[in-house]
Amino acid sequence: MDIGIKDNILAIITIDEKVVSGGNVPTFYAKNTEEQKRVALVISKITTGMVHDLENGCLVIVRH
Repeated sequence: MDIGIKDNILAIITIDEKVVSGGNVPTFYAKNTEEQKRVALVISKITTGMVHDLENGCLVIVRH
């Protein structure tokens, strides 16, 4: 079985649309960091994923 990183990224939540481009990963745009964190928490609970901060305005939810 060939599992790549794209198979493990469940979602991207960003406050800066310019940072994310294309791809097959669901992307959510938040108005501010408070909304970004709230959305990431809810999505991670639903998907049983882990939230990671890329420190560039993006949070990614992955399944390890």
